[in-house]
Amino acid sequence: MSHDTSFLSWSRYPDKRPRQVIPLTSYDELPDLTHLASPLLACGYRRSYGDSCLNEDGILLDMSPLRRILSFDRVQGVIRCEAGVSLAQILALIVPHGWFIPVTPGTKFVSVGGAIAHDVHGQNQKKVGTFGRFVTQFELLCSSGERMHCSPQQNSALFQATIGGLGLTGVILWAEIRLRPVQGPFIASERIRYSSLSEFMRIDADSEQHYEYASAWIDCFASGRLLGRGVYLRGNHAHCPQPSRKHRSITKALPLAVPFDFPAAALNPLILQAITTGLYYGQPDKAQTILYDPFFYPLDPVRSWNRMYGKRGILEYHCVVPIDSGQEVIQEMLSCISSSKEASFLAVLKTFGDLPSPGLLSFPRAGLTLAVDFPNRGARTIQLFKELDKLRKQCGGALYPAKDAVMTPEDFQLSFPAWKDFLLHKDPAFSSSFWRRVTSEE
Repeated sequence: MSHDTSFLSWSRYPDKRPRQVIPLTSYDELPDLTHLASPLLACGYRRSYGDSCLNEDGILLDMSPLRRILSFDRVQGVIRCEAGVSLAQILALIVPHGWFIPVTPGTKFVSVGGAIAHDVHGQNQKKVGTFGRFVTQFELLCSSGERMHCSPQQNSALFQATIGGLGLTGVILWAEIRLRPVQGPFIASERIRYSSLSEFMRIDADSEQHYEYASAWIDCFASGRLLGRGVYLRGNHAHCPQPSRKHRSITKALPLAVPFDFPAAALNPLILQAITTGLYYGQPDKAQTILYDPFFYPLDPVRSWNRMYGKRGILEYHCVVPIDSGQEVIQEMLSCISSSKEASFLAVLKTFGDLPSPGLLSFPRAGLTLAVDFPNRGARTIQLFKELDKLRKQCGGALYPAKDAVMTPEDFQLSFPAWKDFLLHKDPAFSSSFWRRVTSEE
């Protein structure tokens, strides 16, 4: 057993340390959960923000050692693996055989268990839905010691509760995922600079029929007639029979690293505004075929990039608002953010479709979704979030638990009306700092 208490989420806020960390090193030699004091929580690589992967004064079950690929059907495109396997590990195996992960978030350094527990989404949510739609079965270890085989046909209610269930129904030991075929590791991508939110809506509508992947980077410092300007990125899987030297060199590039916490002075609004202006004007509109890594995971080569936000960490505001009022609400939110001068250079806007997820607590639903990272400046940032919440609540929008550190119990219950149904399947010994915050559970 390990007594390391250094586990934090990727945002490095809040600082809620576990009492104990127990690595699960072997599927055949799992700890007897009935002998462990609650609350319990399984965690992977802690790439979620906020406290959904934290368990203050409780026990964290570290799943990262459970990273065996159990089977890979190269003909049918089905992979079975232990819950600690990362998406990076899966991609390295399957892409050379003509397969890809059907839904991927903005980093490949997440575990399969974490991807299921947060029912992650990607740039193609409108086309295919969430990660949970491609999970065919998994094994769940309950605090009673019982192992439950879950699928849409077997223990289906527990299956639905576990997908997007924030790790609160038990420990996912292994899972089986349906893959999608691809012709190679390349993406035919297009970068389009646009000057307003209404122009984003037009480009997004034009892209829907012909592009699987689409999202936009937003300049949150722009104001006036330029409010909502950004860079639209869209793409499809592509075949590139003769990769260029540039393509080959990218795969061998050494990763960068942020070796220290940036000082607060480096995060002042003037510097951040200069960075966003450079990002907007820095590259011309361009169509090119690139490897999937820079398209899906632009920040992954920069190890510990979260340290750029300083010792106080990151607060992210990640919401979805209904499509009928979405443009107006997002416009008001961006105006509020621009006026505050609190934002950073990381802000993403995209459209969600109405494909349902099997998860009871899944976040995506039809609408516009905005995600903005903020340097944690304490009360100033929290006050801005409250102002954004007023706009979100007026239209019935929702917040994303995987990226949250401040939502209230009321916010959670309004965002996830099926939460009481979820309670029927929650394991009583499992909890998290997030769950206790939004439910007042002791």
